[in-house]
Amino acid sequence: MKPFRFKQFDIHQSPNVFRVGTDGVLLGALANISGAEKVLEVGTGTGLISLMLAQRNPQAEFLGLDIQEEAVNLTKNNFENSVFASRLKNRYQDFKTFDTKEKFDCIVSNPPYFEESSSDKDKIARQTIELNFRQLILKSSVLLSQNGVFSVIIPAEVGFEFNKIAEEYNLFLNRRIHIKGIENSKTKRLILEFSFYEKNVEEFDFVIEKSPRVYSDQYLELTKEFHIFSK
Repeated sequence: MKPFRFKQFDIHQSPNVFRVGTDGVLLGALANISGAEKVLEVGTGTGLISLMLAQRNPQAEFLGLDIQEEAVNLTKNNFENSVFASRLKNRYQDFKTFDTKEKFDCIVSNPPYFEESSSDKDKIARQTIELNFRQLILKSSVLLSQNGVFSVIIPAEVGFEFNKIAEEYNLFLNRRIHIKGIENSKTKRLILEFSFYEKNVEEFDFVIEKSPRVYSDQYLELTKEFHIFSK
């Protein structure tokens, strides 16, 4: 497969690893990375999100985990070939059994969210076989620093469930971004951000396209430092 080219890095891809998609780009561009020094990405895939966050925060150090060996090798290659290589590490590791005394200022994930099915397409990356919401939230609550932020992108229809589980582990919703595919459509995805502090929830809509296959001004502005758009 041809690499996906961004302004400051390339993403080499594989048919067997979940590829560059809009969800990952949005989380990489919108996750709150301000002031973070140590960042953990759960389920790196190609390494896209960590690379985008590394571009946005030149001080932070990153660790990415993935349970799929081919994804780990792909991420390693993408990390090492980037200008941010000295700040990026990744590991072949099941997040559920990840053992460290480190705390992270930011934990990000584009997690699997479909229930297990007979489909083999991107099975580990898309289906909750190896990591479900409760496992993700529980472990994140253990590894998150006291002032840290936990950010995810998930389907809109499971947002209520995710938030309720997070509250069980003293993680409070601070920010909710409603992602819409096109203007005047229903919310398709949610970016949710949690911390250990209860605050007024910041909430807004984000529209990807203003008409079919025509990016919105909002999307173009958000991604102008990343995407190479055709003239």
